[in-house]
Amino acid sequence: MAEATSDPVRLPRGPHAPRLVQGLRFLTARRAVVGGLARRYGPAATLNLPIFGRAVLITDPTLIKDLFTTGADLVGRATNLGEVLGPGSTFSLDGEEHRERRKLLVPPFHGKRVHSYESIIEEEVMREVAGWPEGVEFETLPSMMRITLNAILRAVFGAEGAAFDELREQLPRLVAVGSRIALLPKPFRRDLGPRSPGGAMLRHRRRYDEIVEALIADARRDPAFDERPDVLSLMLRARYDDGSAISDGHIADELLTLLTAGHETTATTLAWLIERVRRHPQLLERLAEEADDGGSGLQQATIWEVQRLRPVIDGTSRRALQRIRLGEWVIPEGHIVIVSIPMAHANPDRFTSPSAFDPDRFVGKPPDNYAWIPFGGGIRRCIGAAFANMEMTVTLRTLLREFTVVPTTAPGEAYHSRGIANAPGDGGRAVVYRRSNTAPPAGWAAAGNLLGITSGGEPAVQQNAGAD
Repeated sequence: MAEATSDPVRLPRGPHAPRLVQGLRFLTARRAVVGGLARRYGPAATLNLPIFGRAVLITDPTLIKDLFTTGADLVGRATNLGEVLGPGSTFSLDGEEHRERRKLLVPPFHGKRVHSYESIIEEEVMREVAGWPEGVEFETLPSMMRITLNAILRAVFGAEGAAFDELREQLPRLVAVGSRIALLPKPFRRDLGPRSPGGAMLRHRRRYDEIVEALIADARRDPAFDERPDVLSLMLRARYDDGSAISDGHIADELLTLLTAGHETTATTLAWLIERVRRHPQLLERLAEEADDGGSGLQQATIWEVQRLRPVIDGTSRRALQRIRLGEWVIPEGHIVIVSIPMAHANPDRFTSPSAFDPDRFVGKPPDNYAWIPFGGGIRRCIGAAFANMEMTVTLRTLLREFTVVPTTAPGEAYHSRGIANAPGDGGRAVVYRRSNTAPPAGWAAAGNLLGITSGGEPAVQQNAGAD
């Protein structure tokens, strides 16, 4: 782990372009820029970026582990999301306050509690796919967005009826505006009128707070309040060590945080999952056979591999709260350390043939939490990671049970930035047939063989279509 030091500052080399130029490159072509920096400067490079200022980019899992295992007294939060989500969000908290909040929030998202939500996920998947067309190519991303949004509203917010319907309309707009203004300098995040990003955010946030206030009141009036399983009720019942409760305002901030961190990212990963497996027909056959046999090992490995090769978030970051030693570098107080998730996932020392899509690498071998980091790591690892994994597992299992997914020889879909998440550029397109009543055309299983692909390798065309 990193440690405090009084040694002279020693930063890695980096580009000398002006801050604005570096910022524009980093914003518009981040993956290509980070890959070029890693090739030129090695596992660490110093950048000068708008908003962040002087920052150190790291790509090596060893350095990443050192950063993630460093105590909260040495490194803290380093994003604008806390200012967007509110003072009660975990993205706004540091030190002991952050540790105490996590202690209250972790139980609802682990163990038996997470599995208790599986029926909700399956219900939402079945409701959504009831309208899927057969034999016609369509985008799956919109469906995945609706599945994950509805699941969070029911399992986390405990919403139903009119509140459910309004939140389903309001929250995507709120998240879309918030993800944009989080990337803006502070002056541009202010309320500059109803048409400004800050003004739109304030308007959506006020209505969101009104709805959550009503949900909180409904939960407290419920005679079965003490037995309610939704995360909102669990948070209302939670108590700190001194017996105090989380304030209602902070609960609203945390619920919005959970939605922002989990809804779009999980949905986008599911769209990438469809995009990837359609280009590996033998893997599709094996997944279907495993689902019929009641197994899950290959399904889980496939989800992990999709998250490795197509991580929807490019990075995570920490701010040095005092001068620290990280590997061979000495980083001054106030500097940001940015972790590149795609580059960590492409490290050849940790992953054999890292550019290949090979779920078998994870069958019976869970990934290393410092080389495989789609949920971040350390004390700021995503609280909802287990919930998200459960959502993806149940969704994949249900789709395999209900549909035959037709493979494709089309090039892999390129990355498309949605602000927070990187989605498949064509929406994760699919062609499906219901297994219960319609047989797919003869020879469909051989459709991908024109490229000679297998479950353990990428078609050559894919390297240009979606390479990191």
